[in-house]
Amino acid sequence: MRTLLATFTAALLTTPVLAQDGGGPAQAEPVRAPDTIGTIVSLGIGLVAVIALIYGCAWIIRRMNGMTGMNNNAIKVVSVMAVGARERIALIEVGGQQILLGITPSAIRTLHVFDEPVVDAGNPASGDFARRLQSMIGKSWTSPTRNE
Repeated sequence: MRTLLATFTAALLTTPVLAQDGGGPAQAEPVRAPDTIGTIVSLGIGLVAVIALIYGCAWIIRRMNGMTGMNNNAIKVVSVMAVGARERIALIEVGGQQILLGITPSAIRTLHVFDEPVVDAGNPASGDFARRLQSMIGKSWTSPTRNE
């Protein structure tokens, strides 16, 4: 039974199909089976090309990030303290000199440049820095007293 069905299917696929062309003579065109191996190969090549493109773009982006001059040896953030919701005070070290910066969403301002380092950048003493910073904030931001 199976051999009969297989023979019938093979005969249908190989039999030419008669096409009518507006009343003209009948033309025989063979029915073609889809080329599955060719389709799989072209899909595989397309997939490999897309994956290679993704890796290539990632490589280019990594190379471009390296060119921006990300040299963290010149500037070191020694300490940062939040003053408000979006305001901070940061102590940075540049070229062996420590600078106190006020950072807001719209500006960055130099609050003080220290003559001698407040905190060793390698080993920050948080209590010492906090006391010194608090004394500076108290001195510079309090309103002057009036002498009458």
